Amino acid sequence: MVSAPLQVTHIRPRQGWSSLSLREVWEFRELLYFLVWREVKGRYRQMALGPLWIVLKPFITMVVMSVVFGRLAKVPSDGLPYPLFNYAGLLPWTMFSIAVSKSSTSLVSNMSIISKVYFPRLVVPISTACAGLLDFCMSLIILVAMMVYYGHLPGWQAVFLPVYVLLAILTALALGLCLATVAVRYRDVGFAVDHLLQVAMYATPVVYPSSLVPETWRWLYLLNPMAVVIEGFRWSLLGKGLPPGPSLYLALGLVLLLLFLGAHHFVRSERTVVDLL
Repeated sequence: MVSAPLQVTHIRPRQGWSSLSLREVWEFRELLYFLVWREVKGRYRQMALGPLWIVLKPFITMVVMSVVFGRLAKVPSDGLPYPLFNYAGLLPWTMFSIAVSKSSTSLVSNMSIISKVYFPRLVVPISTACAGLLDFCMSLIILVAMMVYYGHLPGWQAVFLPVYVLLAILTALALGLCLATVAVRYRDVGFAVDHLLQVAMYATPVVYPSSLVPETWRWLYLLNPMAVVIEGFRWSLLGKGLPPGPSLYLALGLVLLLLFLGAHHFVRSERTVVDLL
């Protein structure tokens, strides 16, 4: 009886673009969907108001900021009602800040799954970054209602809105990938990120227009991709802000570069993640 030839499997480290395992991420797209849905449900579980907090949180923040910055500080708003101006900037910023905060600690939060079964680890920060899209869509309903109330209906510029939403998600994911593996080794990264995001909000035109920044320094100010996102978001829906131009292309290029570097750093570091968890 002739025995079957032995099959030899060669395991080699991935190189180049293959190290990102993007094809493998696509093969695990059902797991990605499950993690996104679990993240959304887990945020508001056992809460009296449940998903209503998705709308209440940015709305209450907008009311407080409108009183402090709009009425007391008299911050200009490019000719728009300040509540509408502020909420249009607060909406993409809230989506971005939650995505960065959750994705930077995503490996630590999912250690029970990561340590038991294999799947491409990139799925974890991607799922947490994308989970904020549902919150964004629900909060956008309030913005549309405010636009109707104040009589500012969107024009043809609204077709650019998905571009700025995508840029905000990619920026959050790029930062999350860079921080996720660091947070495994240093657990205080999550606390530091939350504080830095609070400070960074005032480095973006959430409560004030970018026109207040001196022209000499505005090019440096617009190197912040979220400044471009918020200004473009307002332009898309309200007609006030920064239309697509060189600043958008530069921000997109910087984010894609950061995303590529962050993904490579994540893939190189994920080999030791289970040992540290």
